[in-house]
Amino acid sequence: MSAAADGALRDWTIDALATLRREAARSADTHLLRLAFPGFPGIDFYFKDEAAHPTGSLKHRLARSLYLYALCNGRLRPGQRVVDASSGSTAISEAWFARLLGLEFTAVMPTNTAPRKIADVQALGGHCDLVDDASQVYERAARHAADGACHLDQFGLAERATDWRGNNNIAESIIGQLADEPHPHPAWIVCGAGTGGTSATIGRYLRYRGLHTRLCVAEPTGAAFARGWRSRDRDAVASQATVIEGIGRPRVEPGFLFDIVDEVVEVPDTASIAAMRLLEQHLGRRYGGSSGTNLVACLQLAARMRERGETGSIVSLLCDPGERYDRTLYDPQWLARNGLDPALAEVALRGVIASGDWRQMS
Repeated sequence: MSAAADGALRDWTIDALATLRREAARSADTHLLRLAFPGFPGIDFYFKDEAAHPTGSLKHRLARSLYLYALCNGRLRPGQRVVDASSGSTAISEAWFARLLGLEFTAVMPTNTAPRKIADVQALGGHCDLVDDASQVYERAARHAADGACHLDQFGLAERATDWRGNNNIAESIIGQLADEPHPHPAWIVCGAGTGGTSATIGRYLRYRGLHTRLCVAEPTGAAFARGWRSRDRDAVASQATVIEGIGRPRVEPGFLFDIVDEVVEVPDTASIAAMRLLEQHLGRRYGGSSGTNLVACLQLAARMRERGETGSIVSLLCDPGERYDRTLYDPQWLARNGLDPALAEVALRGVIASGDWRQMS
C-alpha cells in the first residue's frame, strides 16, 4: 500500500472511531427498574432496561464494541461490506451502526427469525441472507467474508471485543447504579447466553472488582451452554430446540466461558413466555422471551435465598422489546400452531411471586 493510500485509510479509521465515540456520548445509560414481589420480603429485584437503547436491545452495546474491535484491528476499511450471523437483535444493531458509518451490511439469519426483526434490519438499509438450517449461519457468513466482507463475528469475538474492565460496560453500569440502593452489591446477576459475551463481561468484571456477587446464566431447557457447563464439555450440543430467540444456542459458542459462571438455570419455553407476560403486567411494557427466561431464573434464585433466610438484591436484564414478537410469542395463533400453552406456567409463576415458594412450579 502506498503512503498516500495508507494515510487515507488511517484518516478514515480515525473519523469512523470519532463517529462511534460521538454516538456513545449522545446515548444515555439505560434505566435500572426496581420490582418488589410480596413473596420475597427483604429481596429486591432490579431489571436493567436494555430495550431503551437506540436500536432497542442489549446488543447495541455489543454491536458498537464489534465495530470498534474491527476498526482498531485494521479489519474494516472504507466502503467495505460488513456481514454477521445473527438471529435478529444483533443484526438490527449492526445494521444501524453500518448506516451510521456509511457501510453496506448483510445479516445471515435463520428463516424462522421473527418477521419484525427481519423487517427492522431491512428498514435500516441492511440485507438479510436467510438460511433454512440455523446451524449453517456460520458457514454462510464465512462465505461472505471470503468474498471480501468484514465479518464482525459476534459469536467468535464477543467476549474479547467488549472491555470487561470498564468503559461503561454493562456490569460497571449496573454496579454504579446500585451504589445508593439498600443492597448495592447484589447476591446474583442473571443473564442469558447468546454469544456468551455478556456473561463473560459480567463475570470478569465481578472478579476484577473483588465482589462476592455470583453470576447465573438463564438458559432454555436443553440448550448447549447448560449441558456443556455442567460437564465442562465444549463439544456439547443442545438436546432440544427453543423458540426463545437470542439465547439457547445449539452449540457451545467460543465466547461461552464456563469457569466464571456460578449457576445455570434451565427454563422451559412455556415458562419464559408466561414470565414475559408477567413483566408486561408489572412494568407496563412488553419485552421479549429472553427477558421472561431471566425473570424465571431470578425467582428460582430468590426462592433459594428465602429458604435460607437471606436478604439482598438480584439484578437481571430486559433484553429487547416485545413488539418484535407480535407475530410469534405474543400471537395466540402462532403459539397454538407451535404447541405452546403458557397458561399453567403463568398461574404457577403468580403463585411463586405471591408466596415465595418455588414448589408452586412443580
